[in-house]
Order: sequence, then structure tokens, then C-alpha cells
Amino acid sequence: MPFYVAPEQMMKDRADYARKGIARGRALVAMRYTDGIVMVAENASETLRKVSEIYDRIGFAGVGKYNEFDQLRVAGIRSADLKGFQYSRDDVDARSLANSYAQMLGNIFTHETKPMEVEILVAEVGHSGATDQMFHVLYDGTVVDERDCAAIGGDAESIRTRLDEQWSDGFDLATAIRTSVAVIAGDDRQISASDLEVAKLSRGDHRRCFHRLAPAEIAEFVDLTE
Repeated sequence: MPFYVAPEQMMKDRADYARKGIARGRALVAMRYTDGIVMVAENASETLRKVSEIYDRIGFAGVGKYNEFDQLRVAGIRSADLKGFQYSRDDVDARSLANSYAQMLGNIFTHETKPMEVEILVAEVGHSGATDQMFHVLYDGTVVDERDCAAIGGDAESIRTRLDEQWSDGFDLATAIRTSVAVIAGDDRQISASDLEVAKLSRGDHRRCFHRLAPAEIAEFVDLTE
């Protein structure tokens, strides 16, 4: 017979394993600004992206093991495309997508031998600031509704503390990016533009709202030189 392990201990061990894997990665910050939502990640790779587009007004960000959150990204794109095709593009929203991710991650955490070492953020820009949505989905399927700003990944607790102290309603894009970089770096580091990945969801009447900033644009916004 297999050794008996108490369910509480098994869940605790899985949670500790996932948290340690996520903490080894680099952090990511998302926040509302006057004209949309911006997502800033510390990422030195030019090809392995942490931030991407899911649908017209919806963005995706992941931290942890790249191959695992990229699987979730692809699954989200397929789900959104299928729903938009079968029903209407307006029926695709961040809330339903976050719920789908939560069910998927919850099932894996409960039933599989190894949980996914990922945390993800699903963001949707609305036609006004009041209708913007951000959902933080944890490795065990827990969904957190983030109203104005969010921090996920390595050292997220201290970053979130700094973020709550510095975020203010009414930021323009440049201020939002500079603030995001400052809270990720903290007081004892400086992050160069080449180590940043920045994307925004711009508010407006155009259908597709996602835009990835080029390194030159990032350097200009944060006033850094490589």
C-alpha cells in the first residue's frame, strides 16, 4: 500500500513547491493609467514574452515557468477565438477567461502530481476607467480581482507595498511606466531598458487595443540609456 499523506499536508507541500518556483522568476506590474492599462515586466529575453495579446481588448501576462504559462496563453487565445466566432466578439471578456483559467489551474493543482509554477494576469481595457478589469489568477486557481494595480512574480509582496504607496489615479502613460519600473527595482537596483518588456492596452473605439513598446520607446519613457 502507498504511504499515507494527510490531504492538508499534500496541499501545503504543493503550494510551497509552486510558490518557490514562482518566486525564482522576475516580477511583473500592471496598472491603470488615464488612457488604458500598462503592463511592465522585467524580462531580458527578446523572444520569450511574458506579456501578450489574447483578444481585441484583452491582454495576458504570466510569470513563473515559461512553457507552462505559454500553454495557458495559447489555450486562452483558442477559447476566446472560438467564443467570439460562435457568438459575438463582445461576448469575450476578461472575467469569463479568468474563470476558465482558474478552473484549469485548480484542477491541475488538486489532481495532478505537480502543480503549475505560474501566476497569470488577465486584463481588459474598457471604454472608461470604471470598466477596466484586471484578474490575478494564482497557481491553485484562486482569482483575485485587482482594481487599480497588480504585482505578480518574484518578491511580489514588497513590490505591491511600494506600488500601493506610489500609485495614483490620473497617471499618464510615461508616469505609469516610470512608477512601475521604480517599484520593481526598489531602492537598491536600476533596471536598464533592455531588461524591460512593456505593453499597453489603449482605450479607444478601435477594435484591437494591444500595443507592445519597442526598446527605444521604453528607454525614452523611463529616461534610461542602455
